[in-house]
Amino acid sequence: MPESSHSTDTAHRTQQDTVPSGGDRNEFGHEITFGEAVRVWLRIAMLSFGGPAGQIAVMHRILVDEKRWVSESRFLHALNYCMVLPGPEAQQLATYIGWLLHGVKGGLVAGGLFVLPGFLSILVLSVLYAGFQDATLVQALFFGIKAAVLAIVIQAVIRIGKRALKNAYMYILAALAFIAIFLFAVPFPVVILTAAVIGLLGRYMDPERFVVIKGHDTPEDGERAIDTMMDGGAAHHTKATRKRALKVLAVWLPLWFTPLVVLAVSLGFDDVFTQIGLFFSKLAVVTFGGAYSVLAYMAQEAVQNYGWLAPGEMLDGLGMAETTPGPLIQVVQFVGFMGAFRDAGPLDPFTAGILASILATWVTFVPCFLWIFLGAPYVERLRGNQAVSAALSAVTAAVVGVMLNLAIWFAVHVAFAEVDTVRTFGMQLMVPTWGSIQIASVVLALAAFIAMLRFKVGMLPVILVSSLLGIAYYLLFGGTPSL
Repeated sequence: MPESSHSTDTAHRTQQDTVPSGGDRNEFGHEITFGEAVRVWLRIAMLSFGGPAGQIAVMHRILVDEKRWVSESRFLHALNYCMVLPGPEAQQLATYIGWLLHGVKGGLVAGGLFVLPGFLSILVLSVLYAGFQDATLVQALFFGIKAAVLAIVIQAVIRIGKRALKNAYMYILAALAFIAIFLFAVPFPVVILTAAVIGLLGRYMDPERFVVIKGHDTPEDGERAIDTMMDGGAAHHTKATRKRALKVLAVWLPLWFTPLVVLAVSLGFDDVFTQIGLFFSKLAVVTFGGAYSVLAYMAQEAVQNYGWLAPGEMLDGLGMAETTPGPLIQVVQFVGFMGAFRDAGPLDPFTAGILASILATWVTFVPCFLWIFLGAPYVERLRGNQAVSAALSAVTAAVVGVMLNLAIWFAVHVAFAEVDTVRTFGMQLMVPTWGSIQIASVVLALAAFIAMLRFKVGMLPVILVSSLLGIAYYLLFGGTPSL
């Protein structure tokens, strides 16, 4: 009896130790206070440069290695789920782990802070871009950034390819995905779902080769706060129930669709705000593989269909997203700003652009929270499931092919000022005008690529130097920086 009493007292003291300053009890069964988590998520948000690979690396270093809040296996399991979701996997990963730590409020803070610095930065840059786009210095700045962005995209294809393409099956999947999108414009969801089905079937044919992305427990998992909480049964907020799922749907679906209904009813379907809301809502459902994989489609629709951007401006927008913290898909904010700025109606162009920035960001990221809060409890129940691992491995391989499509699209538009799209025999081909080749841009992109791949120069220094060289080209030769 005394021993039992001692254990009870110890458990009581441990529970008291988890009470954050301010008197609020920590009901999640760990000692990480909400205030401490907010500070860590803000730090991650301010360091979230370098696209999804860099952002995930920062989270891994802080959450797994430094803070030791979550184990390697659980971190990778959450990442694998986020990779097959539409939307930015790094932002969704932050939301997922924030949700594990402190429930819905933890997920909202982690995911919201991840977006906020980039949103504010791109909003300022969009205003400057729209107001001073004709200025020589601004044109030169983004000329240099475009070349650096091309090098970054190519490096991302190589980096993810090394991780995902471990055998002939994965190479074939990547090649088929590339052909499907590059030549036949097969929709992204079709490519991703087909890859997932192939992975599930492949698990039965050759499980060792189809399960490339593996998640497994390690002896140190019990030492981590989140894993201890989950294994100890204290994580009641992570339990998957029908009632919980219906509650999530009842909250987040209206948050997503109410603004769209209001816009459609009050302004009509042809209004630029309604079109922006509907287009980016659709994009939020098909952005598998993040911004890299969907950018070509976004650019084509924004330039050719809606007329929101001029040719080449999408690269300027991605340059903004690359040089600011936050997810690369935040480029939607720039697209929305420019679309409303040029079709402001009775509003001041800058006011219209700011409102469209908020709208595009809202309909892009509200679904991200929906996917996590709805699906994460079920994903936690699937840790170690071989079928899920096989599907995730196949999807990751297909994403490499999708990214290769984007890299080629970028390369053609950086190297040539004029590019036509020709359709023949059911295929679509990009045909550049060889007389419009931009030698200076090609040389700068090659230099950026060599600096990053051969000499391991960081992304931000490469972008900075490329921008300065673009400005120098203008000062030396004047006019449009192309030959």
